[in-house]
Amino acid sequence: MDLSSILKPGAVRVVGHLTSKKRLFQEIGDIAGQAYGLEAAEAVDGLQDRESLGPTGVGNGIALPHARLDGLDRIVGVFLRLDRPLDFGAADRQPVDLVFGLFAPRDSGVDHLKALALVSRTMRDTAICAKLRANDEAATLYAVLTEDRASQAA
Repeated sequence: MDLSSILKPGAVRVVGHLTSKKRLFQEIGDIAGQAYGLEAAEAVDGLQDRESLGPTGVGNGIALPHARLDGLDRIVGVFLRLDRPLDFGAADRQPVDLVFGLFAPRDSGVDHLKALALVSRTMRDTAICAKLRANDEAATLYAVLTEDRASQAA
């Protein structure tokens, strides 16, 4: 599994100022609807339900909101780089500017965890995050996220 199997170029965006986590989730839901045909309201509800269990802001300006949904046949992702960091309730209390939303079929089991681990490993890479923060073009962000890292695989 690699990020190019989860993420479509049309699901990568640079987003202006968002005023709340709820608005961020709505943006992710809208993009997931456009890129993958998901029902936006269900995607938002899934993200909010998961977030109610504990914040998915993992620190260093990164959030990994995720949800399991009915009706999905594969794992899909949405990546946003925010122009202005947003208070997300992250563990380190830092606002987030890099957000990778992940949606998995409700019965995906271990595959959801593998995808989440892949996204987490990618987003922990400080060089990748620096490149993401330095670029404003969605196509460039997609290329940074999906470039072949096979030589770095553990």
